[in-house]
Parts: sequence; C-alpha cells; structure tokens
Amino acid sequence: MPIRINDKMPVVKRLEREKIFVMTEERAAHQDIRQLKIAIINIMPEKESTELQLLRLLSNSPLQTEVTFVRLDSHRYKNVSEDYLRKYYKAFSEIRFQFFDALIITGAPLENMPFEQVYYWQELTTIMEWSKQNVTSTMYICWAAQAGLYYHYGLQKHRLPKKLSGIYEHERLLEDEELTRGFDDVFFAPHSRYTEVRSEDIRKYSNLKILAQSPTAGAYLVVDKENNRVFINGHPEYCANTLAKEYKRDLDKNLCPEIPANYYPDDDPSKEPVYGVDTQTFFFQTG
Repeated sequence: MPIRINDKMPVVKRLEREKIFVMTEERAAHQDIRQLKIAIINIMPEKESTELQLLRLLSNSPLQTEVTFVRLDSHRYKNVSEDYLRKYYKAFSEIRFQFFDALIITGAPLENMPFEQVYYWQELTTIMEWSKQNVTSTMYICWAAQAGLYYHYGLQKHRLPKKLSGIYEHERLLEDEELTRGFDDVFFAPHSRYTEVRSEDIRKYSNLKILAQSPTAGAYLVVDKENNRVFINGHPEYCANTLAKEYKRDLDKNLCPEIPANYYPDDDPSKEPVYGVDTQTFFFQTG
C-alpha cells in the first residue's frame, strides 16, 4: 500500500525507482481513507539513508500510511542542513498536540555517553512521556531502545568489551506472541553498538518480555506486556551495505574496528557481504 510523505523529499525519487508507491499530498487529500499515522524521530547521523530504510519497510504494510518525520527542537543537527529540516521535518513543538498510531525513535551514535549528558535528553524524555498519552505504540531502535528501557524502567546499559558489529543468529523464545507470529525459530539480524542492556536485568521486570535473543548479541526484541512499547536492541532497518559503510567510516577515523562478524565472505572486506539481502528481509524477521 502507498505511503504518504512530503512528496518533495529527495528520498521520494529513490522510492519510486524501487516501485514503492508514494502518494502525493494532493491525491491523499481527496481520499476518504483512515490512514495509519506514524511519527518518526530520526536522530541517526545519515538522515536520508535512514529515511529510505524505514520507508521501504513501512511501504510493505497493507494499510495506507501517513509518515511524519520529526526533529527535536533542542538538537543541533550536524550532518544535515537547517533548510532540509525545515522543509521536510516537523519540530516536536509543532506536533505535540497531535495523536499518532505509532512512533518510531531511531538509534544514535551515543552509546558511550551517559543518558543525562546527552544535551537533548530532557526533550527526549518529554517525548517519551508524551507518547504515553498521544501514541498507541512506540518502537525504540538500538540506542533509543536502551534510552527507553532506562527512562521507563531504570535499566542501566553496560559497556561491552568491544564493539558489537555484524549479523548474529537469534532465537524466538516465546510462541503465540502477536509480534513474532510467522517468525522462524532461528533468524539473523544486524547489530552495531558498544553497549547492552543485560537479559538478566530485563527479566527482573514482570511487565517486560524478551521475545527474541541471541547467544552472542543478547536480548534483541523486548516488549511490555501490552505491546505498547517495543524495544529492538539492534538495527532491523539496515540495508545490506550499511555495516560495510560503518566499518569503513570507523577505519577512516582510526578507530581500529574489527571486521563485522558473519558479514564478509572469508572475513574479507574487499568482497561483497555474505548476507547480501535487502532491508525487508531483516525487518520481517524482526517484527
């Protein structure tokens, strides 16, 4: 089904080349259809790449979807122009009195920083509190998942001995769960992070359930018992080449990264990634 976004966004041309139906605002205004309203708070550095990844996935919904990209009023965005943000993103102050069926909060490269030291933390906590009344269900991705578990449940993140980067095997833990219906018993998903929330800490909270877990990467898919909050401790939205780009970026920064696990044939970065699949495969194995 079509997705409705600002039809002047640069990502629209790419979506159309991939035969994804993007409905114009004019056409949508003439349709009497209850659209699924989704807000996305995109705090990943590469805005257009993340937009494309998420919109690809949302286009697979059987429902017509209206997507609103949201910017933080207090965030100083470094990798995108103010003009771009003003054109294609709504400030949170502009949408705070609206209601949404869903909210997605993306990750951010902030794992090594205490939450309270993130300069937009206060606004982000305001949004997480706002979501309790204004959003039916919220999905938190990677760093945002750790932030949400910390804000809502006080769960601490812990530094890993080294960066967790690669494609890891996961096991579906619980049967007859709505969010994992149709999952394989074992599936693969990408991770890219320096910290974790430990499974044993999550299990102390009776309101939380771990639906999928990796023996190497830990708790992957965590939900509250009402499915109002979904925490994904990985990057189901990543394209096949995203980890490669991150690896090369870290090399350029002289961070001495390890080669992403289970990703390149023979662990050779000059070769195409082993899991040369599109974004949809990763996503629909993760809910």
